[in-house]
Amino acid sequence: MVLLKEKQRNAPIFWEQARNDLAKRDPVMQRLVSQFNDSALYSRGDAFTTLVRAIIGQQISVKAAASVWQKLATVLSNITPENLYSIDAEILRTCGLSGRKISYLQDLSERFIQGGYDEIAWQKMNDEALITHLIQIKGIGRWTAEMFLIFYMQRPDVLPLADIGLQRAVSIHYNGNQPIEKNRLQTIATNWRPWRSVATWYLWRSLDPIPIDY
Repeated sequence: MVLLKEKQRNAPIFWEQARNDLAKRDPVMQRLVSQFNDSALYSRGDAFTTLVRAIIGQQISVKAAASVWQKLATVLSNITPENLYSIDAEILRTCGLSGRKISYLQDLSERFIQGGYDEIAWQKMNDEALITHLIQIKGIGRWTAEMFLIFYMQRPDVLPLADIGLQRAVSIHYNGNQPIEKNRLQTIATNWRPWRSVATWYLWRSLDPIPIDY
């Protein structure tokens, strides 16, 4: 059994079981679990922050998203719905945000200010129902909703098929570094159930020097 190190106490409650199950059934997972035994997926504990970070991360690299977030955190030391909604759009542009993403973030901020979310209801929804609910919000597509499920809701079995990082990692570790079709990726991921979120995280981790988080 692979034991979690001290710094992983904030990992999801299923993390240890998931990593050990994956390591037993998949040689690639066994290697990645052993290699990255000092870190884990964790939640920031704030739905708004997770959605903001996911919107920022749409269609750009992890490094670029981290840079934009850092600039935003510099101009807004406290990133709340009220502060983000009221800041001038030109200031947001200097952080590296496009006009479209600024519009998305302002709309999201307004929704949170008006109380347009119900976390108790979210908890009662299954993964697909919650994704369907979230993508009704301007600027939130399936990928963004999946990041929210993985990082904030900590749902254990989400597979973000359209994620470029996941596709790249699977092509490296399972397909001889050749491009991989989504149906082939989905077939490989069947072996990871019911821990596809965890497997995805380890595959992301294999590509980046620091753990991805939203």
